[in-house]
Amino acid sequence: MTPDITITRIAAMSPDVEALEGLAASEGFNFMTRLLAEWRSGANRFDKPGECLLGAFEGGRMIGIGGLTIDPYLPAGDAGRLRRLYVAPSARRRGIGAALVDALLQHASGRFRLVRLTTDTRAGADFYLRCGFSQVDDDSATHAKQGPDALAKRGECLD
Repeated sequence: MTPDITITRIAAMSPDVEALEGLAASEGFNFMTRLLAEWRSGANRFDKPGECLLGAFEGGRMIGIGGLTIDPYLPAGDAGRLRRLYVAPSARRRGIGAALVDALLQHASGRFRLVRLTTDTRAGADFYLRCGFSQVDDDSATHAKQGPDALAKRGECLD
């Protein structure tokens, strides 16, 4: 990742998020549309204990986004769920997705014993495997990464 990229917590929706949503929709990804709809309705603001929504910025412009929530599919509340990870096509293959995942896992290591996610693309599955996630056979997740040491480990995934 280039040094002029910053990753910061997002506390409010901005036109940058809407721009990313438009890019994602043009690629056939609807999860950014869901992110905006859930934020606007208050259904998900990434504001429960352990949750966060992060943005990757270059030159003041958001070029990537990713979130972490309590996993709603596991009742104990000690598992997190990686959600809504998206990097603008023009910013891909520069380590931005990996940096977002690293930052989200660092955040998760203080609260969750396990982080899970679902992806429905081969490229996404390959990316998460490179990030140290394991493929799982579960109706509510395709990948998982377990344990505070594994979650806090940085810099192992390349996009």
